[in-house]
Amino acid sequence: MKQNIRIFIARYKFIWLLTSMILLTLSAQAQQANHEKVLQQLDEVITKKASFRTERETTISQLKQQLHYATTEEDKYKLCNELLGLYLHYQADSALYYINKKSEYALLLNKPECHDEIIINRAEVMGVMGMYNEALAELQQISPSKLDKKNLIYYYFTARTCYGWLADYTIGHDAKQKYLHLTDLYRDSIMNSIDSGVDRNIVLAERFILSAQPDKALPMLNQMLTTSLDLRQKAYIYYTLSMAYEVKNEPDMQIYYLAQTAIIDLSTSVREYASLQKLARLIYRHGDLKRAYSYLSCSMEDAVACNARLRFAEVTEFYPIIDHAYSQKEAQEKRMVVILLLCMGILAVLLIILASYLYYGLKKLSITRKHLYLSNKELQAANESLAQTGKIKEVYIARYLDRCVSYLEKLEQYRRSLEKLAMTSRIDDLFKAIRSEQFLRDERKNFYNEFDKSFLELFPNFIEDFNKLLTDEGKIYPKPGEILNTELRIFALIRLGVTDANRIAHFLGYSLATVYNYRSKIRNRAKGDKDHFEQEVMNL
Repeated sequence: MKQNIRIFIARYKFIWLLTSMILLTLSAQAQQANHEKVLQQLDEVITKKASFRTERETTISQLKQQLHYATTEEDKYKLCNELLGLYLHYQADSALYYINKKSEYALLLNKPECHDEIIINRAEVMGVMGMYNEALAELQQISPSKLDKKNLIYYYFTARTCYGWLADYTIGHDAKQKYLHLTDLYRDSIMNSIDSGVDRNIVLAERFILSAQPDKALPMLNQMLTTSLDLRQKAYIYYTLSMAYEVKNEPDMQIYYLAQTAIIDLSTSVREYASLQKLARLIYRHGDLKRAYSYLSCSMEDAVACNARLRFAEVTEFYPIIDHAYSQKEAQEKRMVVILLLCMGILAVLLIILASYLYYGLKKLSITRKHLYLSNKELQAANESLAQTGKIKEVYIARYLDRCVSYLEKLEQYRRSLEKLAMTSRIDDLFKAIRSEQFLRDERKNFYNEFDKSFLELFPNFIEDFNKLLTDEGKIYPKPGEILNTELRIFALIRLGVTDANRIAHFLGYSLATVYNYRSKIRNRAKGDKDHFEQEVMNL
């Protein structure tokens, strides 16, 4: 029976372990996909750092007000303790000030346990400030056996932290090993003193990681994330997860959890932290120099503001490398910009030269074939503007071909009439006929009538639609006997796509100034934007 139970338990453990590994793998893949997303979140938090600092300063200011108006020594002691907690990883000098204030109120309260708490407080703050020997000297004043459970756990945590910092700060191998050993001893003391819970599990997971057993730590840490946690505990778990993935040599996951830790640190306005500068180093190795420089600059600013010497030393050790690389990258980018600008300038000059050559070449050609060129250009412009609809093409091509044939026939008739006058020696009548402009006026009038009829056949509502674009005082209507007047005819040409003033003037037989005056006068009557008035006409 017992053997069956053992087999069942072994199978259950195997299934649980396999399931955990599958879930961890899926979780790792999901976190890896969110790698860039969490870094973007961190970037956003850094931009809002000032607002988070303002929130903490507001809270501190409120507590100082309460302390000022507090009447009992016990209330003052509690408020100083709260201010100490707010200043501890934010501004170490101020934290030390409120420890001294706590000490003053503790003497008046006559509570011996407060004396031990204040000594540990002072050691903790001195550790943050990098005064490790002074911090350990404070701790040596305490007899652990005389501490209550709360202060004993606090004492072990502070001692472990100080020796851990000393190990990080020490270069010599023997001294480093000594401090690491003491750190392990105090970690064991914490394990023996804390009841089961999140804080104990974090310390246990840390022990597994430092003993090169990250796979034992990961299920514990991930399971804790599913429970109810405060931000401090969540930050510790994220940072411990990053340590686990560092041992497993999975930098993507390490980056993810360091970024999560940094988000909590910065959003709670903590200034003494290790997450962001450690993340900056990893990001630098991944080639994201801009982010690495930004993160390290942020870390240095906070370390100086907090007076956290160890963190400042960590940053300054690596900052010159990133700063030099960032400066080189900026210089290289500037060189590339200069090179690109030079290339663009050269290309622009070449294009200007080519354009000038083409312009003068076309100008020479236009001199020799000016009249034919203008006629073809007008026909081409008319055809292009009419290309949008088959109806426009059919109507205008047919009408103007007929008009050209009719015009040629009339020219032939006119030539024959002049020939008859010359043959009959009617010189006076001949000169009179040559000098008369009536023929041209009649032909031009007929031409415009044909144009107006053709246009209104294609756009029967043009006059009504055109007047909708004008103010009530500026509306234009043809006089009796007219189909289109000069203003309407100008904008009829614009509707057909003939927008060039020279072409309009040539078409209507007016000077360029006259066409400009007409167009300007009508634009000033527009209801809407005058600059877009002609475009609106083209869209009728």
